[in-house]
Amino acid sequence: MLVFSVLTSTAAASPDIHLNDRTLGASAKTDRNHRVSPGVTKFGDTPAPPASTDHTKDRSATISPVKVKSDKPKKGIRVKTEVCNDMSLTQCSSARAGCITEAGNPDYYDAPTITWISVNNGGWRYSGLSCGTPDSVALPGQPKKGGGGAGEPVTVRVQAPPTPSFGQIQQAFRELPFSKPSPSIEPVGLRTLKNLPTYYAVTWPDDDGLQPGEVSKKVQLLSWTVEFKVAAQDYRYNYGDGSTSRWTSSTGGAYPDGDITHTYEHADMVDVSVDARLTGQYRVNGGEWRDIATTADLQDEPSSTLEVLGTKTRLVHH
Repeated sequence: MLVFSVLTSTAAASPDIHLNDRTLGASAKTDRNHRVSPGVTKFGDTPAPPASTDHTKDRSATISPVKVKSDKPKKGIRVKTEVCNDMSLTQCSSARAGCITEAGNPDYYDAPTITWISVNNGGWRYSGLSCGTPDSVALPGQPKKGGGGAGEPVTVRVQAPPTPSFGQIQQAFRELPFSKPSPSIEPVGLRTLKNLPTYYAVTWPDDDGLQPGEVSKKVQLLSWTVEFKVAAQDYRYNYGDGSTSRWTSSTGGAYPDGDITHTYEHADMVDVSVDARLTGQYRVNGGEWRDIATTADLQDEPSSTLEVLGTKTRLVHH
């Protein structure tokens, strides 16, 4: 009785993999339940093999013990998967439609996944296309005694690689390298007068940090590749004299149309800043965007020192 040693690796397609409709076949094949059969669905042609497995990212998988009789036992089995997320390919788009139908929810479904296997460090062989990581893989048949070709293929169960929880995805969003906004103030020159309305607006810096409207680089979370789209939730303006605005979605504006204003009662030097809370969306393996349903409360936003000048009155004889 042999227990196969299986290594699985899930990663985005590398430059060495060139998928197209010719190599993947004319259209996705699904069963009557619109499911792409895990691990065993075949197409007319075999796609190009994947790049060599990066063993630093391999994950152990448990499969059922299978009795194999051969002069060269299949002890080293590697499984590599990649999400079929190029929707310009008929095969990928058709398979995704089948996976969505199977799940019954276009926002929550297992992405179409291509599976490859390698036996005893041999070349990569195309195994099939499935909704999510396949439940099983089909191995080449064992040589028959005395010749006569290979025997029946051997199908083994594969434990799916670990996937992140929704909480882990939310935590990854909160830990993104965000930019931090600062206030733009009018009158210009960081000088204003007491008893005169001062106008404020949010200004985002031109740096490498993420800010509203931008999409993050791909983040690898266990076996999933996740992207985040950033959006502003709300802002709070700190006027520096002990008072603040309420949390608001307004980004303020310049005189005379800006809706974030404050009037200082005393001459002073005050530090003005803007607190920001961000939210957004995420998507897994190039799928549909979904609400992240959490907030990144930015800390230590920069401040600007504003000089509040007093006014003097004097009697004038006419």
